[in-house]
Amino acid sequence: MSSYSGVARNSIKRKTSRVGESTGRNTKAGAACKSIPWEPYLINSLKNPKEAEGYLNAALEDDDPRVFLLALRDVAEAHGGMSKIAKTCKLNRESLYRMLSKKGNPSLESLSKLLSGMGFRLAIEGKDAA
Repeated sequence: MSSYSGVARNSIKRKTSRVGESTGRNTKAGAACKSIPWEPYLINSLKNPKEAEGYLNAALEDDDPRVFLLALRDVAEAHGGMSKIAKTCKLNRESLYRMLSKKGNPSLESLSKLLSGMGFRLAIEGKDAA
């Protein structure tokens, strides 16, 4: 590498870093919309049984079964939290947390108890019905 190319790079670098340009509106002026946290909104909307039903059915349509388990966890939180649901369903709270984790693998019996405790049931329908 010649000494000339090193000098040229340094002078370009210095020149571009010292030049201040306007990049548009200042976002500190309050022009940006404030966002709300999505989780409290989701939990609040899942208190409605029809919303929760649609949410669970949409999660079932995903190819990944973990999506359904995490959706069940959200609905359980909306129904008063894991402790309340565990008492209602007569399931161990720690087992319920484990069952509804990403690595959860609930039995059909415990899944049925959980859904029943939240006011839902399992149903089978043909592919043509969807």
